[in-house]
Amino acid sequence: MPSSTGTSRTSPSSAIRVFPPGPKPSLLNTLTYRPGRDPLVFFSNLAREYGDLAYLRMGGEHLFIASDPAVIKDVLVTHNQNFHKSRGLERVKVLLGEGLLTSEDSFHLRQRRLIQPAFHRDRIAAYAQTMVAYADRIRNGWSEGATYDIAREMSRLTLLIVGKTLFDTDVESQARDVGEAMSGLMESFWMTMLPFGEYLHYLPVPYLRRGQKARERLDRVIYGMIRERRATLGDRGDLLSMLLMAQDDEDKGRGMTDKQVRDEAMTIFLAGHETTANALTWTWYLLSQSPEVERRVHEEVDRVLGDRLPTVADVERLPCVTRVVTESMRLYPPAWLIGRRAVNEYRIGDYYVPPRAIIVMSQWIVHRDPRHYADPDRFDPDRWTSEFKAALPRFAYFPFGGGPRQCIGESFAWMELVLLVATIAQRWRFEIVPGHPVVPNAAVTLRPRHGMKMIATARRPR
Repeated sequence: MPSSTGTSRTSPSSAIRVFPPGPKPSLLNTLTYRPGRDPLVFFSNLAREYGDLAYLRMGGEHLFIASDPAVIKDVLVTHNQNFHKSRGLERVKVLLGEGLLTSEDSFHLRQRRLIQPAFHRDRIAAYAQTMVAYADRIRNGWSEGATYDIAREMSRLTLLIVGKTLFDTDVESQARDVGEAMSGLMESFWMTMLPFGEYLHYLPVPYLRRGQKARERLDRVIYGMIRERRATLGDRGDLLSMLLMAQDDEDKGRGMTDKQVRDEAMTIFLAGHETTANALTWTWYLLSQSPEVERRVHEEVDRVLGDRLPTVADVERLPCVTRVVTESMRLYPPAWLIGRRAVNEYRIGDYYVPPRAIIVMSQWIVHRDPRHYADPDRFDPDRWTSEFKAALPRFAYFPFGGGPRQCIGESFAWMELVLLVATIAQRWRFEIVPGHPVVPNAAVTLRPRHGMKMIATARRPR
């Protein structure tokens, strides 16, 4: 792929008004926003055929698909002030409101400042015991030789952890509702991306009706937590306490309204369990396809932990598990695509990016680029040596985004993934059910389209 020549803002008079290469425009693509039957194949083919910067019109938008880590760094970090969230998250506002993921500019900075203390290193470390306790509880409920949808099991586990650590609430009774609601939202995602998609939910379309009901169910869960906590204010060491007690020194000490708390709680409630559940699901699948790697994971877990439960201090003692999780998120990044909308016109090398154009940056594409990863489609945790990481361009691996809007819960997620994999691997290994179709489904996140049916086999530390 030809490399981009760098990125800088420019004035209208000096801009070179030439678009990068791309597919011949069609009426269907211009009017609709549906990147083929498989978005992963669609965007990967664009990058493969047209290089590090491809262009197309889709759904009335100018789209630039950028796959050069240097360009991605400039958009997410160097010139981040010239970009807002793009079309996908604009539509997700229907669910998340003005939460941390979707808000912009000074309001986003204010909210991030208020929320940041909940993800302080000391608080995150305190969550470790709860994470492991719930993993132990889930693993004790499985039976030898039984078949489970591991995607559903991991979703239930991470939901319980988010509910307890961030909201000090046991959401076991709501786990089924939340799981079904998330599936309904994923089903309706691409339809909401159509032109005027923000108005389509008023129509009696089955997918969209399910999405609307899903939002209502999730609202009941979140507002229920807020009402309960308002009645008994006090710091219970969780995020919800901090949101309710937060006061902005730059805004006359005002706190958040119930709607603001709801938006932030909904964002972290969903993002905090959906992406982690997907990362775990793909990790178990990849281990099931790699017996030698799985064997080394079990050896490390047995050697470091024996038959005791892991603690936060064990995270650094589990390098093999950490490499496995790192490689899993390279091949199957839970957030598979980031989009940014240009506020002012922009230049990428010799190409002109008009105001309101969208720059698309896909982890799925960049994480599988052979220029950065030898044999890129192979699951190879051993590639993550210190030397390899030091030589890797900064944005050749970015599962949590980057820049001022980098995922606020990244440290929380890394610790959770390592601890949960280690806890479950102590007792169980999984094999994919013969013939079960494993197909990534690229919507808001990267889920397995048909779930992940796996057979559980019990094991004991040696």
